[in-house]
Amino acid sequence: METPDPSYSRKYGVPFYAAAWLPFTSLNSHQEPPQSENDHPDQSNDAHISANHKSPPSHPTAALNYYIAAAGGGGEGRSGISNALLLAYFDFESRSLSDQPVAKYGTGSDLPYRMAVHPAGDGIICSLPKSCSLFKLDTKKDAGDNKLGLKLSQEVLSQLEDVGLQLALAFNNEGSLLATGGEDGNLRVFKWPSLDIILNEPSAHSSVKDLDFSYDGKYLVSLGGPCRVWDVTSSSVVTSLTKENDEVFISCRFSMAIDGNMVLYTAAVTGRGGSIITWNATTWRRVASKLITRDNITAFNVSTNGKLLACGTTQGDVLVINSTSMRVQQIVKKAHLGFVTALSFSRDSRALASASMDSSARVTVIEEKQKKGMSLWVIIFILLIAIAAYFINAEILKLELPSFSHSK
Repeated sequence: METPDPSYSRKYGVPFYAAAWLPFTSLNSHQEPPQSENDHPDQSNDAHISANHKSPPSHPTAALNYYIAAAGGGGEGRSGISNALLLAYFDFESRSLSDQPVAKYGTGSDLPYRMAVHPAGDGIICSLPKSCSLFKLDTKKDAGDNKLGLKLSQEVLSQLEDVGLQLALAFNNEGSLLATGGEDGNLRVFKWPSLDIILNEPSAHSSVKDLDFSYDGKYLVSLGGPCRVWDVTSSSVVTSLTKENDEVFISCRFSMAIDGNMVLYTAAVTGRGGSIITWNATTWRRVASKLITRDNITAFNVSTNGKLLACGTTQGDVLVINSTSMRVQQIVKKAHLGFVTALSFSRDSRALASASMDSSARVTVIEEKQKKGMSLWVIIFILLIAIAAYFINAEILKLELPSFSHSK
């Protein structure tokens, strides 16, 4: 069990509903001379905010830069809490998050409730109360260094205007498809970036809570009461996953098992606590169910390499689970003061980002459990065998040695 390290966590003054790592490709593609501010006359000074603080260290283009995007806010009321999309930098050497956001884009009275980062770096889509907006990474020269920033894209997502609040957003791995799930239960799948619609189910669920594409993009799993798997090509339902007893599914994710076969996980809340259910992604039958925590699970995700799962709880705990043994590998108690709202593994599966309604973002570095030689019990057993063998050999030698008597 880990004790929360304050350097791993920062509070940014925004209650977070969504968080995700930026892909490394998007960062490298933006290491170039930025456009001048005059190229964006439509941007207001209030909307585009670059944090005025000591910038993170400069990195060569080939280096891996770890940035987290997070979204949230206080909503439409006059709470005094801003609504914003922001970027934070994580330094792996010092294992610390930037004290202040690297960049922050205020969204006015519109709360960015959900978010999807394009896997190839083609922007960040945020779900706002009535529509969805696309944000792009931007760079500015400051004292000779390129500073990463955010700007509202001039591309209008016409198919996602006036569609109401979208509670789930997901790109496929290639970034060629975008799925959206509405509070009204409407499930849509678009080609990206053309936004040609290929699946439109107005009554897929009473309300869509979660979405995820399979690794090959062939299937889409949607959650909203029942959990359904869709064939994207035929736009048809393949199966509906059955719940047992008092299970309530709260999240769903496809993954690749260690043996190379695709699996589907659902995180569920039961009367006993939080469980993870594993499904065969060919027969769609339940393979196993494992109680992970006595607390309710509020966030769930899987690592890119398929080796790890992560759960966040109502108590603010963060758990990292080995997908093969389904045992908890790491746990950070009270990683957040509020319940965990979002989890995201870095693309190299080395770190886990988590966010909470307490306005904090945190990075948990994945600790590899390496075998440091033989276990103590094995060593003790070998020593006992050696001692026993020594005494047995000594007794045998006594029996075999001839006795010499001295004649007088």
